[in-house]
Amino acid sequence: TVNPTAQVNQPPSQVVCNGDITSVIEFNTENTGGITSYGWVSDTQIGAGLSGIGDISAFTAFNTTNTPITATFTVTPTFDNGGIVCDGEDKTFTITVNPTAQVDQPSDQVVCNGDTTSIVEFTTQNAGGISTYTWTNSTPSIGLSSSGSGDISAFTATNLTNTPIIAVISVSPVFENGEIDCDGEDKTFTITVNPTAQVDDITNQVVCNLDEVSVLFSTQNTLGTTSYSWTSDVEIGAGLSGNDNMTFTATNSSTVPVVAIVTVAPTFDNGGIVCDGEDKTFIITVNPTAQVDQPLDQVVCNGDTTSIVEFTTQNTGGVMTYSWINNTPIIGLSDSGTGDILAFTATNSSTEPIEAVITVTPTFENGDIVCDGEDKTFTITVNPT
Repeated sequence: TVNPTAQVNQPPSQVVCNGDITSVIEFNTENTGGITSYGWVSDTQIGAGLSGIGDISAFTAFNTTNTPITATFTVTPTFDNGGIVCDGEDKTFTITVNPTAQVDQPSDQVVCNGDTTSIVEFTTQNAGGISTYTWTNSTPSIGLSSSGSGDISAFTATNLTNTPIIAVISVSPVFENGEIDCDGEDKTFTITVNPTAQVDDITNQVVCNLDEVSVLFSTQNTLGTTSYSWTSDVEIGAGLSGNDNMTFTATNSSTVPVVAIVTVAPTFDNGGIVCDGEDKTFIITVNPTAQVDQPLDQVVCNGDTTSIVEFTTQNTGGVMTYSWINNTPIIGLSDSGTGDILAFTATNSSTEPIEAVITVTPTFENGDIVCDGEDKTFTITVNPT
């Protein structure tokens, strides 16, 4: 009896992903009339072991590297009949285990409304195949679509609200080799779009010389830090520039109102990124101190008519008014009044001169703000007959 040479049919090669379960490898032969057995060895450990007998059961393939691992299996057939064991030609096949798809952690970004983002280029440590990427975006309102594939090109970021908008982007990597796609762990990163810096409109002010002035800047923006810088075209006690709120003593040493145009520029800081905003302007008018020229003293006789007392001032640019009090009404002048003092008939029925002290108080009005000034005194003396 002449036994045939042992023979094994060519097993198919396989490509699987790390962590996947391989297909069962069932060895078979064209030989009949005896018993064909199979022994096999592998040159690389991928989860099946390095040697065995008989079919190779399904097993969980592993590859902890970042490139495909190819294990070459050699199967040796033997034919047993009549107590005689006959060898045959070895056959080889491969099982390739692709690595788990992997994407490097993308960096977060913080940008301002209207700015152009940086390109997001996805990279991987994997080699020996083709890595592709798909991504989703939780907040398309920032100017980026809700999903896409490949790198994320630079785009104009948008935020029309008054708080930072945080878009969470999740990228999914896929590794392809041997027509087998292998998934990997998603990575997430954020693109934060800060709002445009904003400062609320500031009400114009009219104040008096030496008044304490406080200008508090405010904003509708939240979840970040809004700062303010300002400049003034005229010095009114605050300086010509500064930062944050304005608190100062107004000064105007002239005789006319001084009008300062103040420009405030807001900045919004969040995530280490500072965003500018639209300047706002407002006006601070500093009225001068009210002032009245020194009236002349008068001396008249009993029964004479006094001269008109016309109050005058060096101030302009507003409305001056005057109030006065008289400490001696018996001279024929009331004890108080407003405006000029008209001529009147002086009275003194005593035997001594009577001296009336009159105190005039000036007020300057501009922009609905009334500013006081220093009193001036003068006398009207009425001699007896």
